[in-house]
Amino acid sequence: MHDLKPDTDYVKETLKSLLNIPSPSGMTDEVVKFVCKELDQLGMPYELTRRGAIRAILKGETDLDDRAVAAHLDTLGAMVKSIQNDGRLGVVPIGFWSSRFAEGARVTIYTDQGQHRGTILPRKASGHVYNQEIDSQPTEWTNVEVRIDEPGTTLEAVWDLGVRVGDFIAVDSQPEFLDNGFVNARHLDDKAGVTCILAALKKIRDDNLPVPVGCSILFTISEEVGVGASHVLHGNVAEMVSVDNGTIAPNQNTCEYGATLAMQDSSGPFDRHLTKFLITLCQEHSIEYSRDVFLHYRSDAASALEAGNDIRTALVCFALDASHGYERTHVKSLYSVARLLTAYMISQPLFDSDENVFGSNSEFPIIASSFES
Repeated sequence: MHDLKPDTDYVKETLKSLLNIPSPSGMTDEVVKFVCKELDQLGMPYELTRRGAIRAILKGETDLDDRAVAAHLDTLGAMVKSIQNDGRLGVVPIGFWSSRFAEGARVTIYTDQGQHRGTILPRKASGHVYNQEIDSQPTEWTNVEVRIDEPGTTLEAVWDLGVRVGDFIAVDSQPEFLDNGFVNARHLDDKAGVTCILAALKKIRDDNLPVPVGCSILFTISEEVGVGASHVLHGNVAEMVSVDNGTIAPNQNTCEYGATLAMQDSSGPFDRHLTKFLITLCQEHSIEYSRDVFLHYRSDAASALEAGNDIRTALVCFALDASHGYERTHVKSLYSVARLLTAYMISQPLFDSDENVFGSNSEFPIIASSFES
């Protein structure tokens, strides 16, 4: 049995690099360039869609590439909604996240003429001025604003800086890697997932591991706004494993130091055959794992199915506390996910003749009605 342990230094350094590249949905060019550079170093061919999603090919022993593994490069962010008379900026979110977690965030405003730094603040920010009103104002995006770190407190002054409605606002990740393995940062969703995929590819390349079936490696750029992997799949892909975050919270069963297999999210159950196969790989390779169900959650897999792709889908998750907020994961969880992805990409096909076509009833696979847990 192969040693599947990833290059731990590579995991940490790659994640740190990704977190330090701003990439809210709609502004992902720089992070796409970074991942393309990593793929070049791994000697992996790839192509880009018109908007910049990446489809790389991990070549297998056959010409078929009927598997896919996907993660998204885009993150949450914000956009200028208005320029106010006092020179502050009204904002709207990019993606779904609470303005509670935006308060206090350091940001960069990207204009056509350059960049400016600032801070997202509640409109009533000073207790010395507003007293207890600082705690009673509602938590909503209409009650936060951006204070720009530039001279001038008028609409005209901000206009002269080149700031316009519709300018992108990137929120600082502020990553912190602790000696005990915890990683705190914004945007771990889904840059930690991207890191796990790259680490698995590096392991396969470094150790020259056998790849029985070719695999499309997909890095999408608009999952946070609902598009995901709907437009980047080859037609012959029969199964896709999406990589994203598992939520640490009461009444959830996500494994904080291992991999988590999602059985269902808000778009419905994942494929029983493919999910059972991934669970079996965890058991065979002694990878710590758990199973969970997510109620308010969707991934790249959902958009691929909604686009009409007749594929089996599964969701592999790294642990994440306070998703879409001040997030935290642990490197052990990332190592577990990277090991599972490596095991999957070097495994034999789930079904020898499983193609994205219609077949007879006798060809349809049947599995037992229960899983080992």
